[in-house]
Amino acid sequence: MADKYVPTREDRFSFGIWTVGWQGTDVFGGPVRPPMAADRAVRKLAELGAYGVNFHDNDVFDFDDAATERDAKITAFKKALEETGTVVTTATTNLFGHPMFKDGAFTANEREVRRFALAKVMRNLDLAAELGARTYVFWGGREGAESGAAKDVRAALDRYAEGLNTLSQYVLDQGYQIRFAVEPKPNEPRGDILLPTVGHALAFINSLEHPEMVGVNPEVGHEEMAGVNYAHGIAQALWHGKLFHIDLNGQHGPRYDQDLRFGAGNARGAFWVVDTLLAGGYDGPVHFDFKPPRTEDDDGVWESAKACMTNYLILRDKVRAFRADPEVVAALAASRAGELAQPTLASGETWRDVRETTVDADALGARGLGYERLDQLALEHLYGTR
Repeated sequence: MADKYVPTREDRFSFGIWTVGWQGTDVFGGPVRPPMAADRAVRKLAELGAYGVNFHDNDVFDFDDAATERDAKITAFKKALEETGTVVTTATTNLFGHPMFKDGAFTANEREVRRFALAKVMRNLDLAAELGARTYVFWGGREGAESGAAKDVRAALDRYAEGLNTLSQYVLDQGYQIRFAVEPKPNEPRGDILLPTVGHALAFINSLEHPEMVGVNPEVGHEEMAGVNYAHGIAQALWHGKLFHIDLNGQHGPRYDQDLRFGAGNARGAFWVVDTLLAGGYDGPVHFDFKPPRTEDDDGVWESAKACMTNYLILRDKVRAFRADPEVVAALAASRAGELAQPTLASGETWRDVRETTVDADALGARGLGYERLDQLALEHLYGTR
């Protein structure tokens, strides 16, 4: 198996610097691993077969670094990218770590915080453009509230839109080839986060001044925390032409954000995620946003990163085998799944042509669709018995 599932650059696998660099800190305990420099993360990920990386500004340099320290760390980061051929696929800004962002960044009640947040993003957009990133992610983890009286949600959405409109204009004026991707999440660290699901984000994007520049970056764990189907979410984003980026990881239902390695949570859901990406023609980076558990040392960090890619390749093989299986093809035909692609009204027809339609309702009601057979075939491919 080891030889069969070796990632290549053509697979376009990417990782956030913060994933392998996570020190294992949680609300009940401090770090269990030492800090990791961004350049080391790049080199190790390249060794494993990763194609690209995504970074927060503060993954590369600390929030309060002096200019000389910042420049030295950026130089080391660039050198690692150049020497390994690793691509910067995407970038983002840390607008949640510093205490000043405790009430949000773009939607903080305090105007001074909002203005600084815009400046922080613009500075990192400059670096992202310099490094060749084409997508810029916005995760609004602090854009929310715990108390109904603390935040006028309508005003907050005004400010959120104002922030993205301002940054869109900045990108246009600078001539950067960058588009934005909003990353939804329902809760954690805030009690309720604005734009909690793919659907909320898509509706919000339509209100912006440059909606063509903004799409979504759905994450497996975030959508499953909301109790919704991730594969359906990315399918709808593809339908809108708004799936600009993806974050793959593992999650066990609506609980805290687990950030397990991809395929280690809802394995059945992961199968349909890969199926949806292949069928929908998604051609962006296959990005993993996971966290190596606190139980792992440095070796375990790289084992879990490698496993993300291995699991995707395994599932991709299984999905392809499922779709090519003659029994599956026959079961799909028996279930009439293909008819859904056929328009309900024929070319040239209007409501007048269907207004008086009659059917044998009893016969239609009695007819089975064979979905259990179809789903069992998928499970047998997933379980490896076919």
